[in-house]
Amino acid sequence: MTLSRSDALKHLTAPGQPYELKAMNIRDIPCRVFVNAPKSLRELIGENVSDNTFIVYQDERYTFEDIYRLACRLATAMMQDYGILKGDRVALSMRNYPEWIIGFTAATSIGAVAVAMNAWWESDEIETGLKDCGAKLILADQERLDRLQLVIHQLDVAVISIRADSSNTLGTPYTQVISKYPDQQHMPQIQVHPEDVATLFYTSGSTGFPKGAMATHRNIISALLSWELDGQSSLISTGTSAPELSYQNATLLAVPLFHATGSHAVYLSSYRTQRKLVAMYKWDPNAAAKLIDTEQISSFIAPAAMTGDLVEAAKQGRHDLSTLLTVGGGGAPRAPEQVKDIEQSFKTALPNTGWGMTETNAIGTGISGADYLTRPASSGRASAVVDLKIVDSQGQTLDPLEPGELLIRGVSVIPGYWQRPEANAETFVDGWLRTGDVAYLDEEGFLFIVDRIKDLIIRGGENIGCGEVEAALVQHPLVVEASVYAIPDERLGEAVGATVYADTTLGEAELQSFLGEHLAKFKIPAHIYFADEHLPRIASGKIFKRHLREQALNHLGIGH
Repeated sequence: MTLSRSDALKHLTAPGQPYELKAMNIRDIPCRVFVNAPKSLRELIGENVSDNTFIVYQDERYTFEDIYRLACRLATAMMQDYGILKGDRVALSMRNYPEWIIGFTAATSIGAVAVAMNAWWESDEIETGLKDCGAKLILADQERLDRLQLVIHQLDVAVISIRADSSNTLGTPYTQVISKYPDQQHMPQIQVHPEDVATLFYTSGSTGFPKGAMATHRNIISALLSWELDGQSSLISTGTSAPELSYQNATLLAVPLFHATGSHAVYLSSYRTQRKLVAMYKWDPNAAAKLIDTEQISSFIAPAAMTGDLVEAAKQGRHDLSTLLTVGGGGAPRAPEQVKDIEQSFKTALPNTGWGMTETNAIGTGISGADYLTRPASSGRASAVVDLKIVDSQGQTLDPLEPGELLIRGVSVIPGYWQRPEANAETFVDGWLRTGDVAYLDEEGFLFIVDRIKDLIIRGGENIGCGEVEAALVQHPLVVEASVYAIPDERLGEAVGATVYADTTLGEAELQSFLGEHLAKFKIPAHIYFADEHLPRIASGKIFKRHLREQALNHLGIGH
């Protein structure tokens, strides 16, 4: 049966169907909720215990049951030995080790709040984060323990050490903690409700300490089912069926678990599909290609820079990547050339992307396959459980093709930020989340992100959107990433500056000449700096623009 996307969604969400939706007010906000959704992460995880392979990390392999039983032991220890109660915060600060998932499972299954701390934070940031969330317990690996050691005397937090070396003196080793409960096979009996807070993910702007985005169990599970629903509707609307695999469905975990993409789209969405999760210690495109080959990876979700790396690894032809069915992700727009490269570089993989935020639990819009190839600048159409609208500066809804601020509401949108009333008042208005993105919707409902509202350069009275210039830069085939910002200019007020990560053969004059074919002259960066590696990022995964601008100003000898 082939239907339009709209009709496919109506069919799949109708009464009696697996993805049945019903109208419901949550916190006085009209939402569409999944009737058949698990009530909590505790229920989701408990329903999907099996002897199928779940986690592969280097030479370690764990089944879904292995991870669950270890989490039962840790959850018992959290309650019995550390006094963790429902609502208490448990921080996770480590690389993508299996213990991150075990800790997350344990905490959320007993009604505690899992705090996904950015593993790149330095000591003072760890201190600020722990004080902000009021964590009673932190699980940290050796790199984080070293940073924690410097500030632990100022904190009232218990420590469980993960894969620490023999010289570590901070906290109690994880293996020792769980060894007290070798026979624990079940989670402690705790009632966990859909509207209970499950997680805190810290989301950064360009200034100030990140805000803790509070997500409920319903928020997160709604996001997971929304991805499933989008996948099923795509199959129906294209008249295709899911491929019959002779091996276990698998995905590569190459993005951090402390991002909603890594936690939700990669990790948590693996439960209901019984998908194998192959975790990497750190990103290496050649190592990733080898893992795709040996573990028969079918999906890869990552930012544009990493998918670009994988495309280049594919071109080398050293490994068989024919098991890949999807390659994509979100976080930032992907250059149109890369979308084509994905289609051309992999035998069976279709490109995909989407737009979402930590505040929406990583869902919002999605696009893949033919739609994406014909609209490479689009972020796709709205998920079935969210509403989008574009408004002007007065809050009035705009017509299709008119750019304005993107607002979103729905069951996956968080109730607010942890102890940030001012941010809540500014961000959440009449049930809608103000995204801060400038966007427009076309007549068919496809979303196009244009810029950030405050991310403007005013050059001689002309407003220049940084996003527009960045999009033009990444169209050059040798440019991997780009960030554009304002440089003080004595005559014009501001000039355009840019930092790019590109092939070493590319020069400033060549790039400016290329831009002259795509942009008005006043929009072309007067100052271009070439980075030797991928551009630094803030906790949300977005490029750390403020840092790059400071580097440029220092280079020019301009105070800031």
